[in-house]
Amino acid sequence: MALMTRQALPRPPRAVVRRDGGTWTLQAVLHRKGLGPVAGVDEAGRGACAGPLVVAACVLRPADAAALAGLTDSKLLTAPRREYYHDLVVTRAVTRSVVVIPPEEVDEWGVHVANLEGMRRAVAGLAVHPGYVLTDGFRVPGLTAPNMAVIGGDRAAACVAAASVLAKVTRDRIMGELHQRTPWYGFGEHKGYCTPEHNASLLAHGPCAEHRFSYVNVMLAARLHGLRVRACRSARARSASIGGPVGAGRCSRMGESWGSR
Repeated sequence: MALMTRQALPRPPRAVVRRDGGTWTLQAVLHRKGLGPVAGVDEAGRGACAGPLVVAACVLRPADAAALAGLTDSKLLTAPRREYYHDLVVTRAVTRSVVVIPPEEVDEWGVHVANLEGMRRAVAGLAVHPGYVLTDGFRVPGLTAPNMAVIGGDRAAACVAAASVLAKVTRDRIMGELHQRTPWYGFGEHKGYCTPEHNASLLAHGPCAEHRFSYVNVMLAARLHGLRVRACRSARARSASIGGPVGAGRCSRMGESWGSR
């Protein structure tokens, strides 16, 4: 019998989703295919050099499309609108889970690997097991449900946008609390990202325990102030560029899980 050629291999069925159909279209298609409930997953703080990495997963009711009209990528919303949608999502979501990954875990394992493990834990923490998971931008191996990476997912799928808002608001609140304890870093303004103002305060005061010592600017400031740089699991972390993914393997301790229900 002749071998089946690459062209002749059967392909899985594909749902065609119109780009102009709105942020609820993909979720609606998956529900019609019997793949609901659909969970969206996103993170906040990946590019920051201080503070935690926060990952959220969220399941929304398809019937809440009107109530959540205007929900989109948290970066496109003003701070007051993020707070508004955060509280609305907390009230109306079928289930939600937020995982907070401390800076020392990001240093130990690298931000990309920590992010992947945080996404796994966020999905596992949902009170209702999803039939399908949508992730923002890249594939996440090891999830407990069928899943698909969606480029620009926080602008294309409402459930991913909801996860984006949950993660962003949770992290901003944490950074606000850190600002109260260490106002000289300006965490309340830049939220731990690598701005010129943040770098200037790093050089002036040196890093604190909430900084990520695997990031070049933090490492240089620590050495300038004679501070010991805590060890990183991956040797590549020592030469990583600011905000770049480092590390390999799985996280053994991923911090506290917030807001699950």
